[in-house]
Amino acid sequence: MVARAVRDLPDALRDGARLAERLAGRRPAIFLDYDGVLAPIVERPEDATISGTMRRAVQALARRYPVCVVSGRDRRVVQEFLGLDDLVIAGSHGFDIWNPAQDTVEPAGDDSEALIEEVTARLRTEAGSMSGVRIEPKKLSVALHYRLAEEDQYERIANLVEEILAEWPGRLKVTPGKKVYELQPNIDWDKGKAVLHLLHTLGLDAGDVVPLYLGDDITDEDAFRALDGVGGVGIFVGRPDDPEVDDRLTAAEFGLPSPAEVERLLSKLAGGRSPRN
Repeated sequence: MVARAVRDLPDALRDGARLAERLAGRRPAIFLDYDGVLAPIVERPEDATISGTMRRAVQALARRYPVCVVSGRDRRVVQEFLGLDDLVIAGSHGFDIWNPAQDTVEPAGDDSEALIEEVTARLRTEAGSMSGVRIEPKKLSVALHYRLAEEDQYERIANLVEEILAEWPGRLKVTPGKKVYELQPNIDWDKGKAVLHLLHTLGLDAGDVVPLYLGDDITDEDAFRALDGVGGVGIFVGRPDDPEVDDRLTAAEFGLPSPAEVERLLSKLAGGRSPRN
């Protein structure tokens, strides 16, 4: 795997000829993060709604190629935001996978839901009254958002997360993101493993398929690395001058600056057009 600076990534649209070469002679299978890819990052996570034009682009793409959404959000919330009931959805960073043609797949153990309920209760007790902090319970994880918190609260929030990890030693792991800590069962599973699982179960791990993954966050690096190992293509979504991106290194092969350009790329693919056009 080659680590690249985000600022050095070729643009998947402006340098579309290079992406077209990677797709030549094969059909794409598209994996999409939600926040920052299908919808812009916003101050309040509940306000991250997908536009009508983006929804139509995803629908058109899904009529032509396999499309899966892989998100850190609770799977049911993603489905509600999308307003689509015929897509494969992997929520909670791949811990909760739903396929409209099959049953759900949950790699977590039987006691994981009870564990997350306990952790959620602890967070509500300790952080529920903190200004600018929002607790987002999910089926198999819980997120502590602090985007709206004052900067002088950051250390207190980080210390709370460390205290909770110590309270359940070995049973939890924390995944950092953009102004969020995600507490999950300590299981060897992530977005990358979820994508590889989907490639296999959906019969997409074939030589005539090239998987594409579009993501914007640290957790998406697991998927970029996983696809790098199977001939797939990672596309990082975000601007290099964004303070939350800064000098970040990525396993992605291409970049796009924002969801607006993601929509353009998806529309091209849905129309059977090459990224070079």
